[in-house]
Amino acid sequence: MITLKGKIKNGQVVLDYPADLPDNTEVIVTPGSVATDDDGPMSPEEIARLLAAMETVEPFELTPQEEAEIETARRARKEREKVQFEERAQTLQRMWE
Repeated sequence: MITLKGKIKNGQVVLDYPADLPDNTEVIVTPGSVATDDDGPMSPEEIARLLAAMETVEPFELTPQEEAEIETARRARKEREKVQFEERAQTLQRMWE
């Protein structure tokens, strides 16, 4: 889940930073605040709100085709990283020769 932070100005939500979402992406705005270390521990009411919000999240399920595509991409990335590691190791080795 992506969390965007902002404030209401003139009846509009104004984000603190640009959102990396495509135009016309539907969002749900829930008033509240995000706890940080500076805020101290969450109150029982905040905990109850957070747990209630978490209960509304639907499970994320992938189709078998999506799982296969992700696995193919993961394996390809792993192979690229192994090649890059070997190239970098050889570069370092040459530096010390």
